[in-house]
Amino acid sequence: MAENKPSVLFVCVHNAGRSQMAAAYLASLAGTAIQVRSAGSAPAGSINPTVRQAMLEEGIDLADQQPKLLTAAAVQASDLVITMGCGDVCPVFPGKRFLDWQLADPAGKDLDAIRPIRDEIRRRVEALIGELLVST
Repeated sequence: MAENKPSVLFVCVHNAGRSQMAAAYLASLAGTAIQVRSAGSAPAGSINPTVRQAMLEEGIDLADQQPKLLTAAAVQASDLVITMGCGDVCPVFPGKRFLDWQLADPAGKDLDAIRPIRDEIRRRVEALIGELLVST
């Protein structure tokens, strides 16, 4: 049964903000129904602390997460790749579904500026869950 689970990879440049929030929401809201990965084309050393704070407000703790390097294997293992500002550095493979979510980068922003980004990511993830779980 696990082989039939949809698999989603969220990608941004540093894997310290947007892609981490999206992956955390998907894991939290979909449980084990969808396999979740995140990565960055140039991963930061740690999660953005203000992003972590914003997610704590939602009851999601990113303390156990670390930015990960985007690999071709991660793309190949995913049914859907959602990019968030990584531009041309994201590998593209024929037969894979790619979406690009245009979202502001939370880097350098304060908590008040990150909340709307977080909330938009949650909205998109909720819609994605509906789409993925209906189509499986």
